[in-house]
Formats: sequence, structure tokens, C-alpha cells
Amino acid sequence: MGSRFKVLLYETMHSKGTELLEQKCDLIYAKSYDEKDLLVQASNVDAIIIRANGAVSKKIIEAAPKLKVIGRHGVGLDAIDLEAAKMKGIRVVYTPQANKESVAEHFVGLALILAKKMRLADIALRDCRWQARYELIGTELYGKTLGVLGFGRIGQQTARICKYGFNMQILYYDQLDYPETETELNATRVDEKTLFSKADFISINLPLLPETRHFVNAGLLNIMKPSAFLINMARGPIWNEADIVAALQANRIAGAGSDVYEVEPITPDNPLLKLSNFVGTPHMSAHTEEGMIRMSMVASDVLAVLEGREPEYPIHNPI
Repeated sequence: MGSRFKVLLYETMHSKGTELLEQKCDLIYAKSYDEKDLLVQASNVDAIIIRANGAVSKKIIEAAPKLKVIGRHGVGLDAIDLEAAKMKGIRVVYTPQANKESVAEHFVGLALILAKKMRLADIALRDCRWQARYELIGTELYGKTLGVLGFGRIGQQTARICKYGFNMQILYYDQLDYPETETELNATRVDEKTLFSKADFISINLPLLPETRHFVNAGLLNIMKPSAFLINMARGPIWNEADIVAALQANRIAGAGSDVYEVEPITPDNPLLKLSNFVGTPHMSAHTEEGMIRMSMVASDVLAVLEGREPEYPIHNPI
């Protein structure tokens, strides 16, 4: 029987994935997300699996001579030094299909809470303020215009739910066009200014890249409809959080929601937490039972690389 592989997991994951790994691997769990600790723990492993916390930096990659594959439990790759991995010939795999349903549904949940004023209504009910039913007048999603900023898998799934569930008109902004999805959903590709000026609900789904950092700022917020809602389902730094706070404080837009923040974990002094026209969740949109199982199946591709097989979802690093 051959020797077992060693896999460093930055965090725990669903048992479906760990049970698959445990058949052929010894699992090591990170003591902390501090680079100094990770450098020591990664020095003798064949694979690393990262979730939302910590990073696989160039230093860690260079300190792991046996490392063959880095697995991303999820989608975002901003915490992995892809260039350093490419230079060392290390494969990177991820789970691009795993959380599109969960995150798209989460957008709809936040949109409904904002549009129907459900958070304020719940607070009123717990205070036995029954008259709030006459004061908290919401708005419908039905027939409104959805703007999707970033039309990848999650953005397209969000558009499908809104099109088929609420008969919403679909606008999208992306560097690429998607003719098949445009035909399916009668969606229209537009520039960012058109999207922000015409949409009633906007879902931010862009990847975090140098060129997308603070992509959403006062310039775009100022051309939104006063009745419109903006929801960030991607990464906190894609919008300028200070500009969002200013727009909400001035009631420049009807409301905003987010699952992500410029500083995570969020701190008690974050002004978003003081605003009644903001609704947030703690970076948990992918955390459904079904989604967690699918993301843990990154284990399958990690094993494929370790055993010399081609993975199903590799990252093809730029040359």
C-alpha cells in the first residue's frame, strides 16, 4: 500500500468532503491563519484547501516543496497567489458550480427584506407596534428592472430567478457577452452607467480584481433612481463602503444590502450597522446544507491531481 497524502485544511468543511479525503489522505488543520504558522504547517503537505479565511501566499507556496495542488472551497480566488502557483507548477482547483443557487437565492432574500421592509416590520411587531402595518409601505419586485453587475454563473442564476419568479426585465454589465443567456432571458448587455440609471434592483456579482476595487462608488450611486436598491453579493471592496453609507444616510437610494464587507469580520463601529435602510448578513450566502456539500467536493479534484488525473474544475492561470 502506497504512502498517504498530507492535506492542510485552513478550516473544517462538510463531512462529505473530508470523508472522501480521509480514504487516502491524512488531514491537518491550520492552527491559525497567521502566515508564520501556515508556513510551518505547509512545509510538508501535498495539498492545501482554503475556504474564506487566510491566504495561500507566495511565501507559503515557496515554503511547500511537496505541494501539488491548492483547492478553493468556493469560488473567489483573490486569497490565492495564482501567479506563484503557476510558476511552481502547482494546480489550483475550485468549485464554480457549487454555490450559484445558494448565493442567487440569498440575493432574492435580501431584496425582499429591503423592498417589503421586513426587518423594520419584525422590529415593530416585537415591540407590539401594530400600527406599523400602515406606516411601512413596501414595493414589489414584480415587473421591475434587475441590473446584474457581473454576469457569471451566480449573476445569471440570479437573473433567472428574478425573470421567471418576478417577471423582471434583465440588464447586465460584463466584459463578456452571453448571447445564449440573453436569448433565454431576453436580457440586454449595457454599460455600467446605463445599468445604474435604469435598474430598480442591482446585484453586484463582480470578481475582486485590481480594476474592480471600488468599481461601485459615488459616481454610480448618484445616477441611481432614488427608489432603487443595491445589494453586494460579491466582495466588500468592490463597492466604496463610505460612499454607500453616505448615499444611505442622505436617502439618495431606497436601500442597500450586503453579505460582504470591506473589513471582515465586520467591526461594531461600522456605520452600516446603524442604518435602518441597510440589511446585512455575515458572509454566509453560500452556507446552505446543499451548497456546503457541493463546495466540499473540491476534495474530489484535489484527489484527482494528487493521483495524476485531470481535475474537473481547474483554474487555467494566465500565461
